[in-house]
Amino acid sequence: MSKQNPFESFTPSFTVPVEKINPLIGSAGVSAVPMAARVSQTEGLKANPKNYLLMHAMGPNVAGVIGSAVAAGILLSMLG
Repeated sequence: MSKQNPFESFTPSFTVPVEKINPLIGSAGVSAVPMAARVSQTEGLKANPKNYLLMHAMGPNVAGVIGSAVAAGILLSMLG
C-alpha cells in the first residue's frame, strides 16, 4: 500500500497576475509613514520620469502600520 501525497490535488485559490508588479510598491510596506512611500516615489522617478507611485505606495505603507498595530496589540494582550 503506497502513501498518497496529501498535497497532490492541491490547487491554489488565487490567480497569478498577468501584469508585472512594480517591486517598489512592496518596498513601501514598512511602517515608516510616509518616508518609505516617498523613497519609492523618488526611486521610481529615477527609473522613469513618468512614474507616479506615491499613492500606490501609500496603500502597503498604511497596511504595514495596521499590521504593526495588530501585532503590538496581540503581544500586549499576551503579556498583560
